Amino acid sequence: MAGKTEQRGSNRVVFERGIPAQMMGIDGTWRRDCTMEDVSATGAKLTIDGSVEGLHLKEFFLLLSSTGLAYRRCELAWVNGDQIGVNFLKPGDKKKKAHSTSLGA
Repeated sequence: MAGKTEQRGSNRVVFERGIPAQMMGIDGTWRRDCTMEDVSATGAKLTIDGSVEGLHLKEFFLLLSSTGLAYRRCELAWVNGDQIGVNFLKPGDKKKKAHSTSLGA
Protein backbone atom coordinates (compact mmCIF):
# COMPACT_ATOMS: atom_id res chain seq x y z
CA MET A 1 0.00 0.00 0.00
CA ALA A 2 1.49 3.35 -1.03
CA GLY A 3 1.60 6.40 1.24
CA LYS A 4 1.43 6.42 5.02
CA THR A 5 1.19 3.09 6.73
CA GLU A 6 -1.55 2.87 9.33
CA GLN A 7 0.07 2.95 12.74
CA ARG A 8 -3.00 2.16 14.81
CA GLY A 9 -3.47 -1.35 16.07
CA SER A 10 -7.25 -1.16 16.35
CA ASN A 11 -9.96 -0.90 13.71
CA ARG A 12 -11.03 2.56 12.62
CA VAL A 13 -14.57 3.73 12.03
CA VAL A 14 -14.65 6.38 9.28
CA PHE A 15 -17.63 8.74 9.26
CA GLU A 16 -19.00 9.82 5.88
CA ARG A 17 -19.76 13.38 7.00
CA GLY A 18 -17.88 13.55 10.27
CA ILE A 19 -19.27 13.84 13.77
CA PRO A 20 -19.50 17.32 15.35
CA ALA A 21 -17.47 17.55 18.56
CA GLN A 22 -15.62 20.10 20.67
CA MET A 23 -12.09 20.33 21.94
CA MET A 24 -11.52 21.88 25.35
CA GLY A 25 -8.35 22.80 27.18
CA ILE A 26 -7.48 20.67 30.21
CA ASP A 27 -7.79 23.82 32.32
CA GLY A 28 -11.08 24.83 30.65
CA THR A 29 -9.70 28.13 29.33
CA TRP A 30 -10.47 27.41 25.67
CA ARG A 31 -12.92 25.53 23.47
CA ARG A 32 -12.91 24.92 19.74
CA ASP A 33 -15.45 23.24 17.47
CA CYS A 34 -14.13 20.32 15.47
CA THR A 35 -15.29 17.38 13.39
CA MET A 36 -14.33 13.81 14.20
CA GLU A 37 -13.46 12.23 10.84
CA ASP A 38 -12.64 8.77 12.14
CA VAL A 39 -12.22 7.02 15.46
CA SER A 40 -10.73 3.85 16.88
CA ALA A 41 -10.41 2.47 20.39
CA THR A 42 -7.06 4.25 20.73
CA GLY A 43 -7.49 7.56 18.92
CA ALA A 44 -9.19 9.75 16.33
CA LYS A 45 -8.65 12.11 13.41
CA LEU A 46 -10.13 15.58 13.86
CA THR A 47 -10.66 18.53 11.55
CA ILE A 48 -10.43 21.76 13.56
CA ASP A 49 -12.73 24.70 12.80
CA GLY A 50 -10.65 27.85 12.56
CA SER A 51 -7.08 28.49 13.62
CA VAL A 52 -5.10 26.35 16.04
CA GLU A 53 -2.94 29.36 16.93
CA GLY A 54 -2.47 29.75 20.65
CA LEU A 55 -4.23 26.50 21.58
CA HIS A 56 -2.43 24.13 23.92
CA LEU A 57 -2.97 21.02 21.84
CA LYS A 58 -0.41 18.76 23.48
CA GLU A 59 -3.15 17.50 25.78
CA PHE A 60 -6.86 18.38 25.84
CA PHE A 61 -10.37 17.00 26.20
CA LEU A 62 -12.45 15.90 23.22
CA LEU A 63 -16.11 16.50 24.13
CA LEU A 64 -18.42 14.15 22.27
CA SER A 65 -21.73 15.36 23.71
CA SER A 66 -23.20 18.81 24.28
CA THR A 67 -23.59 18.03 27.98
CA GLY A 68 -19.91 17.14 28.32
CA LEU A 69 -20.73 13.72 29.79
CA ALA A 70 -19.08 11.81 26.92
CA TYR A 71 -15.46 12.85 26.56
CA ARG A 72 -11.94 11.55 26.06
CA ARG A 73 -8.67 12.97 27.29
CA CYS A 74 -6.37 13.24 24.28
CA GLU A 75 -2.74 13.82 23.46
CA LEU A 76 -1.65 15.21 20.12
CA ALA A 77 -0.11 12.63 17.75
CA TRP A 78 0.29 14.64 14.52
CA VAL A 79 -0.80 17.83 12.73
CA ASN A 80 -1.49 18.22 9.01
CA GLY A 81 -3.01 21.61 8.16
CA ASP A 82 -6.40 21.83 9.89
CA GLN A 83 -6.41 18.10 10.68
CA ILE A 84 -4.87 16.51 13.74
CA GLY A 85 -4.46 12.97 14.97
CA VAL A 86 -4.97 12.29 18.65
CA ASN A 87 -4.31 9.37 20.96
CA PHE A 88 -6.83 8.72 23.71
CA LEU A 89 -5.36 8.64 27.20
CA LYS A 90 -6.84 6.15 29.61
CA PRO A 91 -7.59 7.34 33.15
CA GLY A 92 -4.36 7.19 35.08
CA ASP A 93 -2.31 7.06 31.85
CA LYS A 94 -0.74 10.47 32.42
CA LYS A 95 2.98 10.13 32.90
CA LYS A 96 3.90 6.55 33.67
CA LYS A 97 5.94 6.55 36.87
CA ALA A 98 8.19 3.67 37.80
CA HIS A 99 6.56 3.28 41.21
CA SER A 100 2.95 4.11 40.32
CA THR A 101 0.42 3.17 42.94
CA SER A 102 -2.84 1.76 41.65
CA LEU A 103 -5.91 2.89 43.53
CA GLY A 104 -8.83 0.52 43.28
CA ALA A 105 -7.47 -1.22 40.19
